[in-house]
Parts: sequence; C-alpha cells; structure tokens
Amino acid sequence: MYAERASQLTGAVVWTNTPSGIGVGPVLPDGCMDLLWNGGRLLVAGPDTRAYVAEGAPSAWAGVRFYPGTGPGILGVPASELLDRRVDLADLWPASEVRRLRGRIEGAADPVSALEDVALERAADVEPPDPLLRRVVAALDSGHPVAATADELGLGARQLHRRCLTAFGYGPKTLARILRLQRALALAREGVPFADTAARSGFADQAHLARDVKELAGMPLGELLGRP
Repeated sequence: MYAERASQLTGAVVWTNTPSGIGVGPVLPDGCMDLLWNGGRLLVAGPDTRAYVAEGAPSAWAGVRFYPGTGPGILGVPASELLDRRVDLADLWPASEVRRLRGRIEGAADPVSALEDVALERAADVEPPDPLLRRVVAALDSGHPVAATADELGLGARQLHRRCLTAFGYGPKTLARILRLQRALALAREGVPFADTAARSGFADQAHLARDVKELAGMPLGELLGRP
C-alpha cells in the first residue's frame, strides 16, 4: 500500500510503500529525486525519463521526494549524473557518515520520520535552492512553451537547457513533457474522460496523450489507471 504526506521540508513529500499482495505499479517520471530507505539501505533515486519497475521480491520502501530541481543541491550531485539510476547514498556521501545515518534510522522509533529528519538537516546545511528553478517548474507546468519560459526568466535557450540538466537531469522540453504527463494522470484518476483530459492538460488530442503515456509509462493509460 502506498501512502504519502507533505514533508516539513518545503515542497517535499514523505512516502511509504509496503507490499499488499496486489503487486507494485511502476514509478513514473515526475521531475523529482528521492532519498530512499529500504531494508536498512540508504539510496538515492535519480530523475526518471521512463517508468521504473523495482526488481526482486516486493519489500517495504520509504522515501523523501524532493521538489523538482531541489534534490541536487541537497544531495550534492547534478541530477544528470543520476538520470534513470538508483544508487547507494554511500556512493555520493562519505561511507562513515552513511553508516552513522543508517544506524540512526534503524534505531529510531519511527524510521520514516528519522529519514525525513536526515533530509531536513542536510537541507539546512546547504545553500537554499535557486528560486529561479521553481519559476521554471511553474511556467512549464502551466503549459508555457520553452522559448517563452526562457524569455520570461531572462535566460537564453542554451543557458536554460544547461541549468535544467543540472537541476532536473534533462532539458526543459523533456521536463515540460513529464509535467504534462503528471497533469494528465491527475485528471484521469479523478475520472475525467480521456479526451477532456488530453485537452485540459495540453495535449494536441487523445491520440497524442495515448502515445506519450505509452512511451513514458510503458503501458496504455487505461491499464495504468487500473494498477495500484
């Protein structure tokens, strides 16, 4: 069963996913990076460009999903280096520090809250996120074209692309596409007909929506909505 709540870290989400006997659906691209806890391991999930399906036997997971563009500053690595990857936190931070954090989380009465505390403390020790990145997300998520977004932010197209690679792992066109997918899924899950979902979320038509869902999620929209 999947559950989430707003984090004390601005814009972040704390989530848990435990086996329920009905299978685990794919993790879909969302423009975010996550700090993960699984079976005594601390890991980092980089930004995805396609659906991710966990391998092996189902197990309990917990995570802090950072607001798009903020994960690299907190974790200390450009998003592009972790594109479509899951890596041990010890590959990014000193091994001794990660061992200490693992022991702290394992010994906590509430490991999920302890994981969130790790993220909060790390965020407090680094520079605050660039406010321009939130403006990039807001503009693209509202359906603004990439060129118009660059102009509004006072950036050249190449400069915007470089900053997006570092912050999100991919360029602004891919980010806009992923955010559009998430808008569509939110509408479809509310029961909005697929044709209306396509129009309201910025797709040319329902066929365009179907193609993007199949490419990014790995399955048709109807099948995706039927999964947990």
